[in-house]
Amino acid sequence: MAPLHLKGFDSSPHLCVVMLMIASVWMAWTGPVHGDTRVVLNRVDGDHALDSSDGFSPGVTDGESVEAGAIVEHLSRLRRAATSQGKVSLLSSSSFVLKGDATHNQAMVHWTGENSSVILILTKYYHADSSKVLESSLWRSTDYGTTYTKLNLMPGTTIVVTSFYICPTNKKKVVLVSSSINERDQMLFISADEGSSFQRQPVSFTPDTLLFHPKEEDKLLAYCKEGRLYVSTDLGRKWILLQERVTKDKIFWSVSGVDVDPDLVHMEMQDSSGGYLYVTCLIQNCSDKMVTAQFLGKIDHNSLLVQDDYIFVKVTTGNRTKYYVSHRRNEFVQMRFPKYSLPKGLHIVSTDENQVFVALQEWYQTDTYNLYQSDPQGVYYSVVLEDVRSTKQPEESVLVDILEVRGIKGVFLANQKIDGKVRTLITYNKGRDWEHLAPPIKDMNGRPVSCKAPDCHLHLHLRWADNPYVSGTVHTKDSAPGLIMGAGNLGSKLVENKEEMYVTADCGKTWRQVFEEEHHILYLDHGGVIVAIKDTSIPLKILKFSIDEGQTWSVHNFTSTSVFVDGLLSEPGDETLVMTVFGHISYRSDWELVKVDFRQSFSRQCTEEDYDSWTLTDLQGDKCIMGQERSFRRRRDGAFCVKGKSYTSALTAKPCRCTERDFNCDYGFERSQVLKADGSRCFADFWHDPDAPPDTCHLGQSYESSTGYRKMISNVCEGGVNKQQSAKQYTCPLLPPRGLQVGIKGQMLAVAPGDDITFIVHQEQGDTSSTRYQVDLGDGVRAIYQNLTVTDEPIQHRYEAPGVYRVAVKAENMAGHATATMYIQVIAPLQEVHLEVGPIAGRNQQVNLTATVLPVESNLTVFYWWIGDSLQPKLSLENSILTRFPETGDVSVTVQASNGRSMVQDSRTVRVYDHFQVIPLSFSSNLDGFNPNIPEWREDIGQVVTKMLTKITGIPEESLVTMVKPGLPTTANLYVMPLESKPVTRSVFVDKRIPAIIQAFSDNNVSFVVRGGVKVLVMLADPNAGFHGAAGGPGVWALAIVLLISLLASGSFILYKFKRKLPGSRNVYAQMHNEKEQEMTSPVNHSEDTQHIIQGEEFIDDDLDSQTLGNHSGVVLSINSRELHSYLTS
Repeated sequence: MAPLHLKGFDSSPHLCVVMLMIASVWMAWTGPVHGDTRVVLNRVDGDHALDSSDGFSPGVTDGESVEAGAIVEHLSRLRRAATSQGKVSLLSSSSFVLKGDATHNQAMVHWTGENSSVILILTKYYHADSSKVLESSLWRSTDYGTTYTKLNLMPGTTIVVTSFYICPTNKKKVVLVSSSINERDQMLFISADEGSSFQRQPVSFTPDTLLFHPKEEDKLLAYCKEGRLYVSTDLGRKWILLQERVTKDKIFWSVSGVDVDPDLVHMEMQDSSGGYLYVTCLIQNCSDKMVTAQFLGKIDHNSLLVQDDYIFVKVTTGNRTKYYVSHRRNEFVQMRFPKYSLPKGLHIVSTDENQVFVALQEWYQTDTYNLYQSDPQGVYYSVVLEDVRSTKQPEESVLVDILEVRGIKGVFLANQKIDGKVRTLITYNKGRDWEHLAPPIKDMNGRPVSCKAPDCHLHLHLRWADNPYVSGTVHTKDSAPGLIMGAGNLGSKLVENKEEMYVTADCGKTWRQVFEEEHHILYLDHGGVIVAIKDTSIPLKILKFSIDEGQTWSVHNFTSTSVFVDGLLSEPGDETLVMTVFGHISYRSDWELVKVDFRQSFSRQCTEEDYDSWTLTDLQGDKCIMGQERSFRRRRDGAFCVKGKSYTSALTAKPCRCTERDFNCDYGFERSQVLKADGSRCFADFWHDPDAPPDTCHLGQSYESSTGYRKMISNVCEGGVNKQQSAKQYTCPLLPPRGLQVGIKGQMLAVAPGDDITFIVHQEQGDTSSTRYQVDLGDGVRAIYQNLTVTDEPIQHRYEAPGVYRVAVKAENMAGHATATMYIQVIAPLQEVHLEVGPIAGRNQQVNLTATVLPVESNLTVFYWWIGDSLQPKLSLENSILTRFPETGDVSVTVQASNGRSMVQDSRTVRVYDHFQVIPLSFSSNLDGFNPNIPEWREDIGQVVTKMLTKITGIPEESLVTMVKPGLPTTANLYVMPLESKPVTRSVFVDKRIPAIIQAFSDNNVSFVVRGGVKVLVMLADPNAGFHGAAGGPGVWALAIVLLISLLASGSFILYKFKRKLPGSRNVYAQMHNEKEQEMTSPVNHSEDTQHIIQGEEFIDDDLDSQTLGNHSGVVLSINSRELHSYLTS
């Protein structure tokens, strides 16, 4: 698997060629369209001159002139096995020049297939300014490239061939796309005999790309730049229009073994409103009425990906992006990453072995991605490696430094970037464990290297080649397991301009340096021959090759005249020993093709006596990898024979007993990066409840809690340790509905009169099988549904008259109920907003409602505030208003923000009380680094604090609410609800919950663990300030004054004097009018016990009349000592 060079979900690399490559032509090789070895080759722009700064290899001269004596002089380092050199003395080369194509700057080459000697080459002159192909030539060889014949498709007529396509199941079938010189006539040329003959077929459209069926050789699709899609079932002779407004490169044939009908086509298409849909149809009838929408709602443009067992789509609403997956064509489910990862970008690394491997860029990352693995359904993901380097490429694509080592499943290379340093890591068990690459013991000259772990390692560049004809910086092959060649350096980090070449034959356990500069690599005969050509801008005439897995190297003059090498190609199939070097003598010269044939160097086929075996081990020497010991064949040193077509590399595989290394962290769990002693232990994230029933759990069913571990997929270990054994079995309870949401298909909250509307009801938690849903559409239409969110039964409606309609849904079962409300404005399209309001408010107290609109640059916004069940909202041009709640109880508050083109809404429920208490809280500063400043995160943190307090103090969870405030540093308010039953005594009552809460915080007992095992401490914001209360009736301030007075004199006497002398009234009460913190100052010192009494909730004689002091912003009572003395003695 090459390093990811992806846009959206596309997992095929979009490689940039050297100059002026058209994307459509390049996709003819790499994309899912063709599946062959035909590529586009671009000639290097400009004339080349010898540049001494490029230098030559100290061991071998790569320059224009190579004398035999000079070669012998420098072979002491490259030729260490004299016997092997004698065996390859019959190596032969032959050159052929494509005369007349000197102006052509692009080439597409196809070696038709295994056991075939036919090569097709299309050379083209691509004009960059007009983005058109102006000239072309088609050449054909029938002798492995020794000679070529120029084909004349239409004698007497000049045509331009832009590309050709090869059937993946029958490579003899070839289709050329061409046109007349003036582009007036479009035509195809069809061959069923490897290009020996062609049949001309005029077409009425201009094909941009063709896509062969993966199994049926005569069926293919044709996409046009206008977005039209055509189908042919007879190899392009007759065409039928399938659909219009189709997205390019988002067209997929059915997947064998997954899709039932082989004639099914998956596609992304644009609907009449401009949105994009994922649809399927059969090629026999794909009209608008026969197209089936497979995903309910619109998807992001260019986001559809159909790959193996999985289908992926992306949906962005407001500033939030969600990714959905369908496994084996089941219904789409949202992909579940850690709750606060908040993805900014996602790329599919692989989907083989019944698992999805993805690179995810989280909200805090800019130039790195995190790697995640899924469960078999591709739904739940666990992190396996953080901070993998990424690089932005042209056209908004991204290159992620992750490479799958071909030949041995589960082996990956990745470049991790931490503190600006990039280091290469390797895993043998698909991400469970990562290790640095071990440096070689000696350099290429046999001298010991000074690089020692842990300060020095081997690091490799994981780049894909710009030129599609050459290898990337790391080269592996399925037929050569364990053989890896890569460019990099030794040191504490990867250095961009150092590209020494290293090789390993045991899958990364031991390495050897072979060259001082980067080379392009080609494997022949299952890795039995390795060919290397220097990556340089100067002309070459030699190549290097090894027949002992890179231990020794030989040199061959493949041409008498030095050429600029543009690429390498070998015959499809792993048994080949013939290769072709493409190049040109100068920029204005014809293309030169050099055939290099190794067949004569090997006189016989290998037998079993010519092989020995090697066992795969990781860097710690462990042979049990992915639950088994695996051994592979290797040709013995000195055995000069051809492995051939029948060669198989795998030898034996023996299962191992399971150990802890065969288990990875389950969803919602992570290994601690801080607690090194517990490095192998999986900790639950603070937002995850391992014992909670899954969303699919219905009454009568059972489920297992998570132990925090899951066995790695494709791991075949047996017996031994079972980290999942302690999982508890639970019976699915009847859960009340929670998280009920009602929306409209298309995410619109405003429609035009007469528009057809489809309502969508979604329930995040709770049982759905026995839930009844009552729907009120606001215009007199009511309906009752059963299992609405399970069956996805659509609620379709049409509002004829303009106006505002309140749509309410109530979900109810025996365990409880939930309601959801939305307001429909029948006028125009609308969008999203977040409502900030405290969860608790005092009756008749002033409350601030604030709406935060995203994106923040939105302007000319009108805000609609719906309070309670009123259909008459308050309107404002500001994003906040002040209001009061006259009655106690739960009050629903909804805000809608409209800018004329879009509208969004958010709702909150506020609990209104006569009395409650507020305690300001703070957190240890390490929490700020994990704060994404979003509402959901703040809500979860608040719930964690509340649950911890309940556990420590025994106070019921229903009596406490913790509200985390927006912004940094992270702070919160703890709301303490009043007791349901108040004392009947007329004496002062002290709420004993408050001292217990303060004691819990004072003893540092309230803490929780966030990502990576970081411990967060919750504290009082000001331990000396206590807390403040809020009240809608008689408050605590008068009580505080009474208590202060009682400390200075006899209680009864002072109280009597106080009542008697108080002018105008028998007593004083302080009433607060908002939630702001109140202040009382006094020079009197209070004892600790007295302060506790002042801070408690108090009740005094009912016959005391109330009197309000202060103003709407709060009350500040200041009584100095002289005033207090005169007050008491009067």
